[in-house]
Amino acid sequence: MSGHSKWAGIKHKKALVDAKRGKEYGKLSRAITVAAKEGGSGDPKHNATLAAAVQKAKDANMPNDNIDRAIKKGIGAGADGDSYMHLTYEGYGPNGVAVYVIVLTDNKNRTAADVRHIFDRSGGKLGTDGSVSWIFERKGLIFVDTSRYAEEEIMLAAIEAGAEDVSTEGDVYEVRTEPVDFMAVREALTEAGIEITSAELTMIPKNTIALDEADAKKTLRLLDALEDNDDVQEVFANFDIPDEIMQSLAG
Repeated sequence: MSGHSKWAGIKHKKALVDAKRGKEYGKLSRAITVAAKEGGSGDPKHNATLAAAVQKAKDANMPNDNIDRAIKKGIGAGADGDSYMHLTYEGYGPNGVAVYVIVLTDNKNRTAADVRHIFDRSGGKLGTDGSVSWIFERKGLIFVDTSRYAEEEIMLAAIEAGAEDVSTEGDVYEVRTEPVDFMAVREALTEAGIEITSAELTMIPKNTIALDEADAKKTLRLLDALEDNDDVQEVFANFDIPDEIMQSLAG
């Protein structure tokens, strides 16, 4: 789930102790297999999509053996890779929050029915293609702990490598990049000796909807239900939750 960037930082901390780790690994493996298959190469140096998928798996502490098996499946007997398709679903959650869902499925009809059911039972509404996608922009986000580094140090390494912007969001620096520059900026920060708290290719909303605690709970319930679906890879929404409510919900 990716909404307001501050929530993305809190969610990363929660993910470190996520009880659904096994399901997360399954989704990551599927994404790696399909990236290797569709990219025509099992070498992340020559397959940018695969490189991003592998890095995401490593960030989730997925074992290297699992990553290697997923890559081999993609470049080997290709039946599994061929059977999956990328699809997107767009809709609205409580209080008109825009929700953008990316799935990887081998059964379009099953997934469509499941996603519609999740929206309906959670007080949301599934929309048509293009109904909310215009609200989001694809970007790279990299987070660094503010207590460990000076902003100038982060900015120097990041901007020289092609980052768009560096800002402070609570207790983290947020480094924003274009998707094509994401891996280069990440590598530049690492080479400069800067430890990254979390990093992701995400969809940034152009505008956000402020939520009170009641609507925040409903919205997060919808997004959690979507993320819990085996076929759903990523979920994005344009909510903004005040810090005190976020901390309460994250706890």
